[in-house]
Amino acid sequence: MSLVSGLLSHTLGRVLWLSGLHSGYHAQGSPAMEQDRALEVYDIIRTIRDPEKPNTLEELEVVTESCVEVHEIGEDEYLVIIRFTPTVPHCSLATLIGLCLRIKLQRCLPFKHKLEIYISEGAHSTEEDINKQINDKERVAAAMENPNLREIVEQCVTEPD
Repeated sequence: MSLVSGLLSHTLGRVLWLSGLHSGYHAQGSPAMEQDRALEVYDIIRTIRDPEKPNTLEELEVVTESCVEVHEIGEDEYLVIIRFTPTVPHCSLATLIGLCLRIKLQRCLPFKHKLEIYISEGAHSTEEDINKQINDKERVAAAMENPNLREIVEQCVTEPD
């Protein structure tokens, strides 16, 4: 539902801008700016480490440049959509990977944003449930209160020296 809401907001902004009715939507280089922002986001998430392997999410192709979308939704505010692909359709750590993506982006993104994280469609046997969990603020906050889980997330999101 939140994906539909974000896409509707983006589409409405584009329509208003194209019709000249909304001056707050910036035309100058907007697609280029969105692409720059998407690359910024990708540079942040690509170094996250897999919770059970010694590889990064980029190395395992859990995240790629094409899995990041950024849409301007207001003046200097962006909707960031991540669609990641677990290595196997029954990956037991998909929720944890989504949590790592969310925490790292919340900490590191240098611009105002709304963040939506999803498992790529058809890439996991319980994708709908996991998508709800990783986009629910209360569940994310509760997960990060668990010291064991917080430690694992910290290990995954901390940049190697």
